Amino acid sequence: MSGRGDRPDADTAAELVRHEEEFHIGKEVRELGAVHARKRVETEEVEELVPRQTEYADIERQTPQGEDSGEIETLPDGSVSVPIFEEQLVVTKRLVVRERVIIRKRTVTEEQRVDAELRKERIEIDTEGHAELDDSETAGR
Repeated sequence: MSGRGDRPDADTAAELVRHEEEFHIGKEVRELGAVHARKRVETEEVEELVPRQTEYADIERQTPQGEDSGEIETLPDGSVSVPIFEEQLVVTKRLVVRERVIIRKRTVTEEQRVDAELRKERIEIDTEGHAELDDSETAGR
């Protein structure tokens, strides 16, 4: 454009280029530090009382009653009746029931101490440099 208000000629036209600055944000990864994890095993002593049953045999001796069969018998309470024989000398030999042995079992409960070692693993976390941990998930453990 001319300063006189005249129309510019095609030969005298001027161009003006407009520039703007732009910026670009980039990212680069750099090492901040390191995190190390290792297991540590702890041994814990435990002790517990455990009930334990032992069976004992109680023996009751009886003289034979009437015509004892001489056979092993199971009594109504689950006991076993075992006859005991001996020879009795007479003109002729014959087998005579000399005694019947009744064997019952009884159960005695007593407490017995049981000792054992239990192992537990723990995780230890170490950091180097400026590395930080978000330990909110494991804070209650």
